[in-house]
Amino acid sequence: MKSYNSVSLLTDSNSRTCIFTLFITMSLICGAYFLVSASLGTDSFPLKSGLGFNIKQQFTEPVKCEVQLTKKMDIGLHDIRENTPVDKCNDKCRPVGSEALPKGIVSATSNLKMHHLSGPIPEDNNSKHTTSLLALAVGINQKQLVNEIVKKFMGKEFAIMFFHYDDHVDEWHEFEWCDSVIHVSAVNQTKWWFAKRFLHPDIVAEYEYIFLWDEDLGVDNFHPERYLSIIKEEGLEISQPGLDRSSSEIHHQITVRGRRSRVHRRYYKPGKCDNNSTSPPCVGWVEMMAPVFSRAAWRCAWYMIQNDLIHAWGLDMQLGYCAQGDRTLKVGVVDHEYIVHLGLPTLGGASDKNKTDNTQSSNAKNSSTSSSKRYAIRQRSYEEMRVFKSRWSKAVMDDKCWIDPFEKRAAPDRTN
Repeated sequence: MKSYNSVSLLTDSNSRTCIFTLFITMSLICGAYFLVSASLGTDSFPLKSGLGFNIKQQFTEPVKCEVQLTKKMDIGLHDIRENTPVDKCNDKCRPVGSEALPKGIVSATSNLKMHHLSGPIPEDNNSKHTTSLLALAVGINQKQLVNEIVKKFMGKEFAIMFFHYDDHVDEWHEFEWCDSVIHVSAVNQTKWWFAKRFLHPDIVAEYEYIFLWDEDLGVDNFHPERYLSIIKEEGLEISQPGLDRSSSEIHHQITVRGRRSRVHRRYYKPGKCDNNSTSPPCVGWVEMMAPVFSRAAWRCAWYMIQNDLIHAWGLDMQLGYCAQGDRTLKVGVVDHEYIVHLGLPTLGGASDKNKTDNTQSSNAKNSSTSSSKRYAIRQRSYEEMRVFKSRWSKAVMDDKCWIDPFEKRAAPDRTN
């Protein structure tokens, strides 16, 4: 009996010890969990389904809501009061790089408005006196054409910017509007080179529409205000004025002005383009000599312009992806307001500021040299188009998350 009692007492003692140990262990685990949760904050380990980590989007636009206030910014646990709006702070939209600044002092965008060196500061720092931007690639040889274009746009709520490609800037001062224009100069660079470097979407964010035009355009039958009214009513995000068939150099039939319509979005060619066509150049396409972009479309198109492909050949076939929706509806040619495309060869000529030899033989030599340069430029343009197509194909293949919104998909099998 004594041995039986000893065993019983020993068993009871061990049971109590195990229960006590288990209780202590569970208490420590629970205490550790609540301490960690309190120190890290509820926004780091929210009690939600899944893994529970609050993973932020990593690749967003500079003005998206990606930067969040965290407890790692030298804010101690005891410095946070119960009434601190932590969640509201976490939801603030901050441009990347502005996290150290109070929100009200951040100026996330800019414009091309010029200001006086002296005098009173305007009360409304964000006042908008212009609604759209005209950016022109210009050379002094086409100054009369450019003058006519500027007179059409000046004073009609447009900012105007010149991209000088021929090293002639001072000569434009003969025009009274010269000082009202922004002048940027770089010898023998294309408008796409300039646009990539000087028309960043955040710089032109205040403008509703961006006109990115060549200089060799006749505008006798074009009125900017009417044009803007039409594209707004038609919902066109990317557009161009129609081309006068009788006077213009025509490269693509879709750009020709229709005489019986206000706007057209497609053209017809037997065996190639019909009502069932859904892709460029039959529909959803504009040419690159006089495109007009909405603010949203330009933000997209700017990212597609390649730094080193300065002629932008091939870009026109993909602009529909920036149309903010169905390219068959949101890309079009305006017939009611039309222009003349003269097709003048401009790029490739050297600056003639210091020329003094005007002999006939010298002129012939210069003509031959210019033709050779234009041929070389055309060859470079074709090569750029090949490279752009290759880059596009590779980007589509590499980006497993991207879905082509215009890809033709097979009709569902309804036989089963």
